[in-house]
Amino acid sequence: MKLQFFKKRNGTENRPKKSKLREWLDAVLFAVIASTIIRGLLFSAYAIPSASMEGTLLTGDYLFVSKFAYGARMPITPISVPFLESTVTKYNLKTYWDGIKLPYYRLPGLSDVKQGDVVVFNYPPDAEKGRPVDMRTHYIKRCIATPGDLLLINNSNVFVNKKLVATAPKAQTSYLVKTDGNSLNPELLHELHIEIRGQFSMTDYEMIIPADSFADFKSRPNIKSINPFILPKEIVDESLYPHNALFKWNIDNYGPLTVPKEGWTIPLNDSTLALYGPAIKNYELTPVAKNGNAFFVNGKKAGSYTFKMNYYWMMGDNRHNSEDSRSWGFVPEDHIVGKAMITWMSSDSTETALKRIRWNRILRDIK
Repeated sequence: MKLQFFKKRNGTENRPKKSKLREWLDAVLFAVIASTIIRGLLFSAYAIPSASMEGTLLTGDYLFVSKFAYGARMPITPISVPFLESTVTKYNLKTYWDGIKLPYYRLPGLSDVKQGDVVVFNYPPDAEKGRPVDMRTHYIKRCIATPGDLLLINNSNVFVNKKLVATAPKAQTSYLVKTDGNSLNPELLHELHIEIRGQFSMTDYEMIIPADSFADFKSRPNIKSINPFILPKEIVDESLYPHNALFKWNIDNYGPLTVPKEGWTIPLNDSTLALYGPAIKNYELTPVAKNGNAFFVNGKKAGSYTFKMNYYWMMGDNRHNSEDSRSWGFVPEDHIVGKAMITWMSSDSTETALKRIRWNRILRDIK
């Protein structure tokens, strides 16, 4: 029997040749399908728009985020414009149609979210705007506590399960800087990437100072002293989560509280309703309320509630310049997008064209 591996089918030679336009359309269609699969299941690219993760990640960094690290999340809102955020901000136009919503499902991943991972997730408070989970704004923070962990922040030190959590190598925080009263050189502050957050007198400032610039700045003759700026426990920040007078916390003294875990049952009382009620209502979509001295779940009187999902606690590495879980609470597991892996590009918009590219940040691992 004679085999002919490359024998042409009858009539193939008579088929009309594709036009240039058709070839371009086929190529574009293939590129869109391939990139959509890659972006949906493997990797996505994101840009850093704010300073909340400095100095680990800088404003203007461009990242590759691994979706298969934790398992790719299947689309919840399948009909949307590819490669765009959920809204075009300038015109407030939606880029998706929420007439079809699929149940949450995640493919198997390489690991679970771990403490210390830099994670991209959908912004939980967007639930109040009625946006589908996968169409909520993308945020990036570091995971500090995982499901079931006990979190406590004491004088800016973070403890999880009563163990001190080491800060990231490039993490930033505020310092109280005392000068001799002479004006500070704006060019020096720009060169050292120092941000003035407040001025209390002619000599006293609150500044965010990167670790790489600390020794240089402290050695300047007009700098008299630099000490960590820590909010004392008696100062209460009512803008933090939970927004309730029962919890007199601030960004440097916060907790203790337990991060919810799937299957964890809590008693219902005034404290647990304040701490966990928003998550139960907004993310587990279960009405929970107090009426008189009784508590109700799904309209039925109840003394406890059992969580359906795992949750995480996320914080920015720039601890005094970050809107994070201290402001809005827990991140549900169905909001997790992926793990930040490398910076593939970095651009500093405050520099001139010749200095704009941060060459030392290209193709750097994120730790």
